[in-house]
Amino acid sequence: MIAIDYDLEFLEDGRHIELISIGMVCDDGREYYAVNRDMPVRKIRKHKWLMENVVPGLPKGSGDRRNHVPQSWLFDYADPVVKHRARIADEVMDFIRAAGPDVQLWANYGAYDHVCLAQLWGRMIDLPEGVPMFTHDIQQERSRLGLRWDELPQQESGEHNALADARHNRTVRRWLAERAN
Repeated sequence: MIAIDYDLEFLEDGRHIELISIGMVCDDGREYYAVNRDMPVRKIRKHKWLMENVVPGLPKGSGDRRNHVPQSWLFDYADPVVKHRARIADEVMDFIRAAGPDVQLWANYGAYDHVCLAQLWGRMIDLPEGVPMFTHDIQQERSRLGLRWDELPQQESGEHNALADARHNRTVRRWLAERAN
């Protein structure tokens, strides 16, 4: 069994969950990070929490690029991690399939993450072959082991950056696995 820990940053309004970014780390050492070029920028601008916590972690122009990225942009559209949603869907499918047939997905408070992940391909029944129908939840495992949430390893930096959060999820999942044995 091989695990992929992942995290998505998204905008949700009670009716829709819209992808902002995705980070995935696999037990085989591979990592994946993408920012959705098609995200609803206008809606995100109106969301104070996302503007304060998620947007600062999105790709920004650096070096000479800083001079060419308009102030009005939330992120640098020319950054190679910024991709159209359809391309992200294809790359995520390939990333998951490359882990083999017995892959497990893991996320922290993963219910919304799994719905947003599944929506890359449409409805839940449209999941590509090889993409699991559910995500194992770190908090559920913590609760099963009788641990409090404040006993878990704390993330040192990068919170609300999808790749940094996915890396931390891997750390916590492995820590929980040690306690389960």
